[in-house]
Amino acid sequence: MYAKHSKLTPTLIAIVGFLTVCPVAMLVIGSFSTNLGTLGGFTLDKYIEAYTDPELLGIIVNTLIFVLGSSFLATALALFLSYLNNRTDIPFKFMFRVISIIPMMIPHILFSVSWVLLLNPSNGIINLFLRQVLGMEGGLNVYSLEGMILVEGLLDLPIAYLIIAPAMASFDVALEESSRVCGGTPLRTLFRITLPVLRPAIMAAFILSLVRSLASFAVPSVIGMPGRIYVLSTHIYRAVSTGFSADYGKAAALGMVVLASSITLIYLYRFMTRESEKYVTISSRGYRPTVIRLKGARYPMFAVVGLLSFVLIVLPVLVLFYTSMVPYSMVPSAKAFSMMSWRHWLAVINDPISLLSLKNSVILGVGGATLGIFLSIFVAYVIVKVRTPASGLLESLSFLSFSFPGIVIGVGFMWFFVQTPLYATLWALLIGYIATYLPYGVRPLASAFVQVHSHLEESSLVCGASRVQTMRRIVIPLLVPGIVSGWILMATMFVRELTLSVVLSRPGTEVLAVQILRFSEDGLWGRLSALGIIMIFISTALVVLASWVGAKFKPVQEE
Repeated sequence: MYAKHSKLTPTLIAIVGFLTVCPVAMLVIGSFSTNLGTLGGFTLDKYIEAYTDPELLGIIVNTLIFVLGSSFLATALALFLSYLNNRTDIPFKFMFRVISIIPMMIPHILFSVSWVLLLNPSNGIINLFLRQVLGMEGGLNVYSLEGMILVEGLLDLPIAYLIIAPAMASFDVALEESSRVCGGTPLRTLFRITLPVLRPAIMAAFILSLVRSLASFAVPSVIGMPGRIYVLSTHIYRAVSTGFSADYGKAAALGMVVLASSITLIYLYRFMTRESEKYVTISSRGYRPTVIRLKGARYPMFAVVGLLSFVLIVLPVLVLFYTSMVPYSMVPSAKAFSMMSWRHWLAVINDPISLLSLKNSVILGVGGATLGIFLSIFVAYVIVKVRTPASGLLESLSFLSFSFPGIVIGVGFMWFFVQTPLYATLWALLIGYIATYLPYGVRPLASAFVQVHSHLEESSLVCGASRVQTMRRIVIPLLVPGIVSGWILMATMFVRELTLSVVLSRPGTEVLAVQILRFSEDGLWGRLSALGIIMIFISTALVVLASWVGAKFKPVQEE
């Protein structure tokens, strides 16, 4: 029955296996090598150097505090918002959809920079206001572990919310009502009924937040490094970017523990999501969602949600645009508005490296996402439609890269590309991007393929259509929503990508996120803000354009 797939499946396994296994294998080999020029010369020197470093213990402690703190904050906020949205009569519930979707369009590095512009201890807008207007001494310092935890927690909030909210929506409150009838207090009911039933979703959100914060580079580099607070990701970055020469052997040795931790957490996450079936509370028997009336607390609670929406969406863009227009950091005032100009924008437009980074990011975003989604269509097809052990292997390989921390896998790819003509080219970045973000294309397409019954394809073939015609006229039109969703996800990820790019990018292959990081390191906040607004505009334009194209080609449903 599956003879026709005898070549397709092994070919895809070879391609996806190369994209996902190759950088890991090269990372392992590189960790036992002295430097990029002596690949394969076995030595333990880099492990000894990396793990006997007296700084390492403090860096591991910082990493644990940062990862656990930000994950706890993101999960707690997501649980609070999910409860308000699904269980209460809070007004304007559309705000929750905004919180879960829109922040993903703001690159992490720009969100981090916006908080630096607000809370920089020397000239942050809020600190300037506290000193100049209120006459307060000192101020708030974002260059701290607390500042890193706050910003990373807010960045991971949308993902945690998307995991917890569906579980909260499907929770049968009859269980809670039974507890109260039996004399349970609200607090006892919360800890003995509600939270245990939601435990798989809460743990899944927490673990995924752990993975994201462990792999995070934007917040530790923009906020942590200026305050001399280093975590594992920035410690690896220092190994390949500072000193007389880059030490990729030491970076690979350090990266092994990060990669192993991340893969372990991802498999724990998948185990927790599978375990959620044991906690089903909805059956066909009398399920009814009950809304809790907040009464006088409705609008105060909505104000909290509105404040979070402002902080997550409006504030970063507002701060960046304001900073791009004023000559230097200053409190908003009549004087500040009178001094506004386009000088920073003109400086960016006339900067050849900024223009090159803009061009490279657009090429990688549009071209890379198109190639990535093309590969994802075939991978998703085999995963869903070809039920063989080989297709199961392909599924495992395609989602393996989801656990890859960008900067670690970038080091692995560097060990590979330096041996090939692809080194220091856009092709190296393109391959690295597709390898890292392939699950973002496969996941929505796999969901779309599930909805396409095999009878449709069989009917087309029986009527004389070829397989190519069947794919073009039957299957692809039905996949348009999944294709658009996957393309949007991959394109926006490619345009904003930082962690892989800081390792693989070389002169001539600069991208927007790397150029923004350079501006941050040089303190050129005005130029950074102008380029950041352009970056957000490009991401938004790609989303709007892809949505429009998807709507044009979506099959019309006849009534």
